[in-house]
Amino acid sequence: MNVVDRFLSFVKFDTQSDDETNMTPSTPGQMEFAKYLKGELEKMNLEEITLDENGYLMATLPSNVEKDVPVVGFIAHLDTAPDMSGKHVNPRIVSNYDGGDITLNESQNIILSPSEFPEMLNYLGQDLIVTDGTTLLGADDKAGIAEIISAVAYLQAHPEIKHGKIRIAFNPDEEIGKGAHKFDVERFGCEFAYTMDGGAVGELEYENFNAAGAKITIKGRNVHPGTAKHKMVNSIRVANQFISMLPRWETPEHTEGYEGFYHLVAINGSVEETTLYYIIRDHDRARFESRKREIEHLVAKTNEEFPGSCTAEITDQYYNMREKIAPVMHIISLAEEAMREAGIEPHVQPIRGGTDGAQLSFKGLPCPNIFAGGENFHGRYEYVPIPSMEKACQVIINIARKLAE
Repeated sequence: MNVVDRFLSFVKFDTQSDDETNMTPSTPGQMEFAKYLKGELEKMNLEEITLDENGYLMATLPSNVEKDVPVVGFIAHLDTAPDMSGKHVNPRIVSNYDGGDITLNESQNIILSPSEFPEMLNYLGQDLIVTDGTTLLGADDKAGIAEIISAVAYLQAHPEIKHGKIRIAFNPDEEIGKGAHKFDVERFGCEFAYTMDGGAVGELEYENFNAAGAKITIKGRNVHPGTAKHKMVNSIRVANQFISMLPRWETPEHTEGYEGFYHLVAINGSVEETTLYYIIRDHDRARFESRKREIEHLVAKTNEEFPGSCTAEITDQYYNMREKIAPVMHIISLAEEAMREAGIEPHVQPIRGGTDGAQLSFKGLPCPNIFAGGENFHGRYEYVPIPSMEKACQVIINIARKLAE
């Protein structure tokens, strides 16, 4: 079974995570998928295969050399994003992409077009795996899982390629920021690792956002609208006022590179009570702390006008892993060399998001992020070029080989 066949079988599992269940894994489909993968790894005769009650699956490809070689790990996550359904994924291969529009769903007039996604033109002549327009695809991160397993299978089939001990791990709930929470770094037993969870071919990342979540609760006072003058406090209108006080241009749709943002991700409201859910992001730690203080300042300002109406719960989620990778930059150089040997020019860039590698780095496992190959993650327009997945497999193989040299 090649990387494409594996991927097409993996996306059939519904593994969408859910931040509301307070369980690990957060959804039963993730454990179902983990058990299936465990069976596949057992068929490959890998060693030290473990699947714990929280859905963390680990396994070992033993070394085939006598000398000591640093133990390296490769990690990918089981879940798909809550942003869109991952149930009944129906992938399709578009052969020899010609640069035109791709009709994903004719009946619903859903079109994947380079006029909206110009990076599609980077893949002229390649075979693309796309959705049917009604679900996400799941390349984030089932492409990463397929690539890791396929690379390990290739190394097994080619014992002439020398490598040290390789550990692999597949974890739940990355998409809700909990993928590393119960990851047993000591049991994994690696000097360093790589998450195969990046986007387009060539991506190599060791900087990410500092991240926090903010829940703003606004209490109102509901009175019959016919007699509401000077009595009613409409929490929805107060919430709208709060939203308008944050900088208009410091949002995801107006920022790029190292620019941070406030992102309103959900609103639940009535006259009596409204809740705003924000994520706060910035690469710079000082600016990150300033953004959190700004939220608290606006809460206080709201309470000056509407006493006791507004509260905030701000929770740090993860931090920029750069400070943990900087002392071991040789692992970045190793990945760059592995990419170049695969005919790929590395594209080192900050992650405008999070990764399990960030939390794992702070838990003592330096863990930069390598491309998995997909584009337009988390939605119906997601796709993955087949050559990008094949290149990712080669990068894994090259890293393992070069460590043993």
